[in-house]
Amino acid sequence: MAERTWYDVSPSAARLTGSLRDIGYDFPTAVADVVDNSVAAGATRVEILIEHDGTDSRVFIADDGGGMSPPALLEALRFGTRRDYGRGELGRYGLGLKTASLSQCRVLTVVSRSSKSVVRTCARALDLDLIEEWDQWVIVDPSNAVPAVARARQWLAEGTGTVVIWQLLDRVLPEKRPEGGWARRRLEALAARTADHLGIVFHRFLEGIDGRPQLVITVNGQKVQPWDPFARQEPATVELSMQRFEIESTDNVGQVTLRRFVLPPRDRFSDPDGFERLSGPLNWNRQQGLYVYRANRLVQWGGWSGIRGIDEHTKLARAALEFDTDLDSVFNINVAKMRVILPAQLRQLIEPSVNELCVLADDAYRKTSRRETLPVPKDLGVPAEVRAVSQAAATAGLALRMAAMHTDQWSAWEQIEAVLRQQSPEVAELLGLDAV
Repeated sequence: MAERTWYDVSPSAARLTGSLRDIGYDFPTAVADVVDNSVAAGATRVEILIEHDGTDSRVFIADDGGGMSPPALLEALRFGTRRDYGRGELGRYGLGLKTASLSQCRVLTVVSRSSKSVVRTCARALDLDLIEEWDQWVIVDPSNAVPAVARARQWLAEGTGTVVIWQLLDRVLPEKRPEGGWARRRLEALAARTADHLGIVFHRFLEGIDGRPQLVITVNGQKVQPWDPFARQEPATVELSMQRFEIESTDNVGQVTLRRFVLPPRDRFSDPDGFERLSGPLNWNRQQGLYVYRANRLVQWGGWSGIRGIDEHTKLARAALEFDTDLDSVFNINVAKMRVILPAQLRQLIEPSVNELCVLADDAYRKTSRRETLPVPKDLGVPAEVRAVSQAAATAGLALRMAAMHTDQWSAWEQIEAVLRQQSPEVAELLGLDAV
């Protein structure tokens, strides 16, 4: 083979770091990406402080995990770290800590302690102003005179852990009057949004997972509450049978788990506040659909990923789709770990199960609508045998729907339903197929 001439063309550090700031994070998702590292380090407690102090405003993300040695910390601040990620680790590309942090600030400092017996910490910083000035991939040892670094070292005096510090919050604070009341209120609002977001994406860790200690997260001293999208604590929640599917990747076969839930309608919730809280950040209609978990961390939710459309009648349907990190390449997870793409083979496999779930959710919705619009007082004297026949007919209608779905005749069944509603509306109503 003939020799080829090659050239080493290193990218411009100043230009590339500037471009990586726009990878797609907002403030809550950036914080969540840093918390991923705390979870990977075995932390049981993560404390987040968002402090307003004008141009000196700062963010601390401190954990009690295993910490990092000086070489490990230096490697952690490399763009595209060379370390390998094991199965189940939340990291993926070796970019998260840097891209998430620098999407919000110009100076990222990390202080860490890895020895339980020796009170020794190490600190390293990425300073965008310095990188742009030198146009080199440089990491510096921050001065101990920096108050934020001194505070971090003091926190780590009690044990191992890591403190991530964001300073010069140019993407967070306004350029004009960062010391003003609007800037303060903005940070307070971001703190609230961040707490809600962390309660969603890490809800399984906050609730407790077998094999690891329960995680506690606080934001400005307030404990983050987990948000279970499936309302499993509600007695009226219906969980369908769990299903597992095998998916092939380039080098192995991985397993995907599907868990399906029909949430209770408003009149069957334990309390009205609980129903409102379960509406989620997208509200009931857009909150229906698939909740995709990667290694127990929620990465995407809402919508049916092209399997079917959003429908008012199926807003009570939600399903958990779970996979481990060995299937990352199949799901095309992005750098910010906020979006996945369902492989075509998986969509085909789960489509009948999703349709089954939506049929049941539709039935629950229609029954509630009938109760709200056509109340039947007890004193009307409806004979018990008549009520029993009506209930049996509605059950038969649901069974017919399920049979059509299991035999891959759903399109034909939809045509049958349409004909019944048009030509025999009384039969459609008896079978529970009448339009609401």
